Amino acid sequence: MLGYVLRRLLSAVPVLAIVAVLVFLMLRLTPGDPAAVIAGDNASSEQIAQVRHQLGLDQPLPAQFAIWIGNLLRGDLGESFFFKKSIGELILGRVEPTLSLAAATMLIAVCVAIPLGVVAAYRHGSWLDRIMMGVSVLGFSVPVFVIGYGMIYVFSITLGWFPVQGYQPLSSGLGGYLHRLVLPALTLSVVYIALIARMTRASVLEVLSEDYIRTARAKGQVERKILFRHALKNAAVPIVTIVGIGIALLIGGVVVTESVFAIPGLGRLTVDAVLARDYPTIQALILLFSGVYVLINLLIDLTYGLFDPRIRQ
Repeated sequence: MLGYVLRRLLSAVPVLAIVAVLVFLMLRLTPGDPAAVIAGDNASSEQIAQVRHQLGLDQPLPAQFAIWIGNLLRGDLGESFFFKKSIGELILGRVEPTLSLAAATMLIAVCVAIPLGVVAAYRHGSWLDRIMMGVSVLGFSVPVFVIGYGMIYVFSITLGWFPVQGYQPLSSGLGGYLHRLVLPALTLSVVYIALIARMTRASVLEVLSEDYIRTARAKGQVERKILFRHALKNAAVPIVTIVGIGIALLIGGVVVTESVFAIPGLGRLTVDAVLARDYPTIQALILLFSGVYVLINLLIDLTYGLFDPRIRQ
């Protein structure tokens, strides 16, 4: 097992290296000059050239890439062009909101979607199954920002149950932290509830036709025990995969929700960095998201052994 983990970690190195090269080249070759953004609209060509020199953007691309990779290998993510702060410090300051939103979203999605998917599979073809699948299609179809603004109008403006926008750190109090987290998490969980529920339904439906399920029923076992102990456990591999991929996508894909609810997380930081053409910050964030995606895929592979006895052998 240790050898497998080491091989997977080593295989991630070329993936991250390719991501680093592609991100570096795409940022440098796309239109736009961070020096012009920093210098301002009224800056002269000489002032812009001076800013470019200070940022090291007047050096050849291979030299810029070598400097960035050298600093990265020493654990130095560099300094933000726009925020004038260490990128590591910037990311650490924005991690808590994004991780909190991702964790709350996935907790809601898993707790709601898996029971819905199991019930839909058990009641296959019934009106309940059709309603659940219709609602899941609707969850896929409606954009997240529409759901977000709808939630704000109903629960914040009309009912006044939750604040419209903002985020309160956990260190400032658990009550306010949860109060401001519920609405964004509910908004973002809609699409993941739809995704996980459909995958759960399909996987459980396939397992329910197996011989060991009919044997369990013939032995007189309780239907709830058959569904959740036998069927769901043996259908868990694709469900775990979807949940893991969803977590990875959530870490780097909360841009819209964080923008709608004014949450100062990594998504908002990515938007601000892109608008400011902040090369070092964008590069660091994309590498971070890529690394998280690779790590979560490794964890998914390791958890397969908990559900598939063939892998444990």
